[in-house]
Amino acid sequence: MAITLEAALAAVGAGIALAGGAIGTGVAQSAIGSAGLGLVAEKPEEMGRALLFLVIPETLLIFGFVVAVLILIYAGII
Repeated sequence: MAITLEAALAAVGAGIALAGGAIGTGVAQSAIGSAGLGLVAEKPEEMGRALLFLVIPETLLIFGFVVAVLILIYAGII
């Protein structure tokens, strides 16, 4: 089976979408994690709130994954 240029570019675009979501999530969680750790050190009862704020950036990765899958579906790869 030959790979067309359109399919190859769609695969690269899907990879960029997924990588962008992962990098964005990592950058956001690094800042939120350190601030959350400082908050929990001072007020241990705020652990739930700090954990909630740490989980929120995961939606960036989920959105990147969904976009990557949509690109691959519309390109006919999967």
